[in-house]
Amino acid sequence: MNTDINYKETLEEIYHTVKSEKNLGEIANYIPELAKTDPDNFGIYFSSIANEEYGIGDWETKFSIQSISKVLSLSMAYHLIGDKIWERVGVEPSGNAFNSLVQLEADKGIPRNPFINGGAIVICDFLISHLKKPKEEFLHYIKELSGCEDISYSESIAKSEWSVGYRNIALCNFIKSFGNIENDPDEVLDFYFNMCSIQMNCSDLTKTFTFLKDSTFTNSSGHRVLTTSQVKRINAIMQTCGFYDESGEFSFKVGLPGKSGVGGGIVAIFPEKYCITVWSPKLNEKGNSYRGMKFLEAFTTKTKLSIF
Repeated sequence: MNTDINYKETLEEIYHTVKSEKNLGEIANYIPELAKTDPDNFGIYFSSIANEEYGIGDWETKFSIQSISKVLSLSMAYHLIGDKIWERVGVEPSGNAFNSLVQLEADKGIPRNPFINGGAIVICDFLISHLKKPKEEFLHYIKELSGCEDISYSESIAKSEWSVGYRNIALCNFIKSFGNIENDPDEVLDFYFNMCSIQMNCSDLTKTFTFLKDSTFTNSSGHRVLTTSQVKRINAIMQTCGFYDESGEFSFKVGLPGKSGVGGGIVAIFPEKYCITVWSPKLNEKGNSYRGMKFLEAFTTKTKLSIF
């Protein structure tokens, strides 16, 4: 880390600057339960490889992590199954909306990457095939990564997603028609909707993603999470595919591997240096946190700490 930078002061300065400006965008109100979120929530949590940790604003408030959970399901599947997962899901940016059916027809049911909805649904199918109690074991996996027991699914959010999840239901059944879903679609979708409903705060998320910041990281049980090669590959997919069809823009402006969710969270990582989580529920037109994107662009610009 650059010891000449006062990270606490820098984070606070950017936070107050962004907070003082217009909070544009819209909450993800197409999921009824998410529409209840206070649009003015804004929290940051930063952790360096040297164990410098700072929280600002609403960093202790729990929120639905939504698609950020896709990195965690991918990591668990990668650890359990290895490179065989790439036979059923690709690693290329999609260029289409995260819930698009268009490419699946041309690609014969093989989703372009594990972070679009179709790809994440296939990863859920992998986990159901390899775990005796998928929801319980996945939640346990996250608790061991974070070292925090106070992490749970939100029954109300999962039900809310089921109530409006027609496109995801269609995606799962469409992929099943190509033979790329092994299990019952309702079981796969139940796992997927619950996975997206997980509630964490900025500190929980930053600590959970330490295994991608520090490739030698062991979880709270002392077990190595992924190999160095696997960590490198997941960070690479986050760099190219972590922000729906705004991933190129995020690389251009921020320059870090990361993952966003429509709950307004963004986790970003500088491998072997730091991890930072930003949460602000209002989303831009691409489905990424408006304030989160502004904050991270300002942070990497001011500190000159991006991977480029």
